[in-house]
Amino acid sequence: MWTPITSVADARALFSDLQQRALAVGVVLRAPPPEPTTCCGRGCNGCVWEGWYAAVDYWREEALLRLAP
Repeated sequence: MWTPITSVADARALFSDLQQRALAVGVVLRAPPPEPTTCCGRGCNGCVWEGWYAAVDYWREEALLRLAP
């Protein structure tokens, strides 16, 4: 298993790394989830960032499955 992504910078690095790996082997990945634009910054329960990080984890899982030998 892997460590959950907890920063935007880490997510962007993950997207870049996996997209480059996919390009190198001719695999097409779907677009990564877009970053939220509607956060109010109050730390709401169910913040849009929580959903985004969950989507990032799902995207990573799907990408790794597509890249598996």
